[in-house]
Amino acid sequence: MKQQTGTGNSLRLVRSCVQWMPKNKIGSVPEGMRGIYTLHRRRPRLKKYDVVYVGMADGRAGIRARLRRHANSKRKRDLWTHFSAFEVWPNISEAEIAELEGLLREIYRKDKRANKLNRQKRCRRIQQVRVRGWDESRSKTLEG
Repeated sequence: MKQQTGTGNSLRLVRSCVQWMPKNKIGSVPEGMRGIYTLHRRRPRLKKYDVVYVGMADGRAGIRARLRRHANSKRKRDLWTHFSAFEVWPNISEAEIAELEGLLREIYRKDKRANKLNRQKRCRRIQQVRVRGWDESRSKTLEG
């Protein structure tokens, strides 16, 4: 997995990533890597990858261990063909990784096309900051 270091194009959260890797390449993911990963199902005719599942890996297991667990899972193993992995920087906390995962899963929560593995109950922390609408004073503050 190629790591980008010292470039002016660095992201604040994501240190490196691989996308749409075949399932048989799980071993190429560095051991103990923390971050967000997705499981995909390739649709060759359309040249597309459907998202099957979004998950996170903290310092305990790592992305490679989580991918191997999914590859051996009776429930998930036949539902995906590829994966993407997004490594976070070492200074990103476990709570921040969990917030990213919650945000991504919240996006799929009511999508009728989303795979049932991706759906979850609402992300409680996101619901705590949710507003029903933007009032004019808030919009003017956001615009600067």
